[in-house]
Amino acid sequence: MRFGKAATPKGDQPGTSRGTGPRGWRHRILAVGAAALVLPIAAGAAPMAFAAPVSAPALRAPAGGYEELMVPSKMGPVKVQVQWARNGGNAALYLLDGLRARDDRNAWSFETNAMQQFANDNVTLVMPVGGQSSWYADWTAASNTNGQKFTYKWETFLTEELPAFLEGYGVSRTNNAVLGLSMSGPAALRLAALHRDQFKHASSLSGPLNWGAPGMREAIRVMMLDAGRFNVDSMAAPWSPAWLRMDPMVFAPELRGLPMFIASATGLPGQHDKPAGLGGIYNTANAMGIEAISFVSTLAFRNRLNSLGISAVYDFPGTGTHSWKYWEDELWKARPHILNALGA
Repeated sequence: MRFGKAATPKGDQPGTSRGTGPRGWRHRILAVGAAALVLPIAAGAAPMAFAAPVSAPALRAPAGGYEELMVPSKMGPVKVQVQWARNGGNAALYLLDGLRARDDRNAWSFETNAMQQFANDNVTLVMPVGGQSSWYADWTAASNTNGQKFTYKWETFLTEELPAFLEGYGVSRTNNAVLGLSMSGPAALRLAALHRDQFKHASSLSGPLNWGAPGMREAIRVMMLDAGRFNVDSMAAPWSPAWLRMDPMVFAPELRGLPMFIASATGLPGQHDKPAGLGGIYNTANAMGIEAISFVSTLAFRNRLNSLGISAVYDFPGTGTHSWKYWEDELWKARPHILNALGA
């Protein structure tokens, strides 16, 4: 695991490695080489002509390798799981987690085969860890219903702090895609809509995309209380500018010209639904209901984009519930569109 400035001993630079590791010796060689060039000049020798140096990232993981980074942020250090581009390219795909995001691993890394899907592609997978019930937004205050110690500032992290950190590893700030499911579906679209210089493609899988629908805010309230006892009012006051800024129906015009992949199933049980026992039946029924809501809101959002003359790639499979194996399937369908947009 690599650490940023918050965990770096005095004298080191953020994002660099110390010791005799593969990056440590590289920096020592550069330092010795620089000293060797300076000494003859200082002694009065005629300076030699050199070509202008080529800028390069301060660090670089082995192409296709995997690392866990600790990235400094206003929220404190944030763990980020990274699978580097197979051939060392500068493109990246941000994979955002769901409402019940854990603090140890991003669910894309263990609930799906996402890493295997992109293992031979020249794109870096960026999987931030944490953010339960955050909607990946900058909140107005810390949640007052669960004793949260800090205020969520996820949009700032994903669009400022994290890309600046990854740039030191050779990841471009401007050649990225973002994909989210459920809670992070509208977040992915929002981040891409409002940060067009960073993202070239956005995908929403089973996302609630119509926040103005009757009862939607209260439905979000109930979901957030159930997932960590978070208070939606601490995220944004009802119908405030901060709330409207997160509503896909409101920011939809900002998506013009952005390649998108948008999907939702109907909620009817499909090939991945094999409930066992009462618990399994309850979970499947719950996944059916949530997916049905996502389906209706996604259809409404498609109508909104159509009314604006904005195109997207849609996928509405006839069956499927609100669960990871279906999102794994949709990621595979989105993959060629993502790679094409990134030139990867």
